Amino acid sequence: MREQQMLDAAVQMFSINGYHETSMDAIAAQAEISKPMLYLYYGSKEELFGACLDRELARFVETVRAGIDFTQPARDLLRTAVVAFLSYIDENRASWIVLYTQATSSQAFAHTVREGRERMIDLVGRLLLSGTRHPDPDMDFDMMAVALVGAGEAVANRVSTGDTDVHDAAELMINLFWRGLKGRPSDHAH
Repeated sequence: MREQQMLDAAVQMFSINGYHETSMDAIAAQAEISKPMLYLYYGSKEELFGACLDRELARFVETVRAGIDFTQPARDLLRTAVVAFLSYIDENRASWIVLYTQATSSQAFAHTVREGRERMIDLVGRLLLSGTRHPDPDMDFDMMAVALVGAGEAVANRVSTGDTDVHDAAELMINLFWRGLKGRPSDHAH
């Protein structure tokens, strides 16, 4: 319980002040614990930030993955995944800011961020493969997933700052992705 309280406080403070400007004193005060107690659980700010990343990344991936049912029709599958993704971002803005903005700008945590991104790319690649009706034999689902995850991150960043509405962003992404999911027209369409 206390560990979660510390991580919650750290995520909040890192999202507001950034990694470099956040002190262990500020995190301890936010968590309403002593600084020695914080250091007892986490030996350094870097270790604490790493623990925040691990927890937030696991929560993010699990939340998005939990809502996905690969037996759904393709369009429903896409809608479920995109809405789960953007809703998580909207409801956990501090988490996204730590995962996306703070962690991506730090060499020390680039590996963790890359690992999380690869998990999402794998998930999106499987979504694409299962949802494409007439896949072109040369279609590179992995590269398409990389592009879609990149676009999703950019849109999610806008959602996290309140610059765009979740519903509007979801519709935009669904329409964009759906065109890619359709694949090439069947021979009868010409």
